[in-house]
Amino acid sequence: MTEDETYLRARQLEVLTGIPEATWRWWAHVGYGPESFKLGPRRRVWKKSVVLAWIAEQEQRTTRGGQVA
Repeated sequence: MTEDETYLRARQLEVLTGIPEATWRWWAHVGYGPESFKLGPRRRVWKKSVVLAWIAEQEQRTTRGGQVA
């Protein structure tokens, strides 16, 4: 793991985004949201860089307004 690569658990993602931990777990279960993987038999993690890229993509795809008439 490089210095700039951090692995986050669902609880940490809740703090980062305000999206509940259970939602992150559900999204991973159904294949929605940023890619995640398991470290060991039970610990699911997300790469912080992947999560931030996914958030930026969501922002770009869903931003409305901001145009001057």
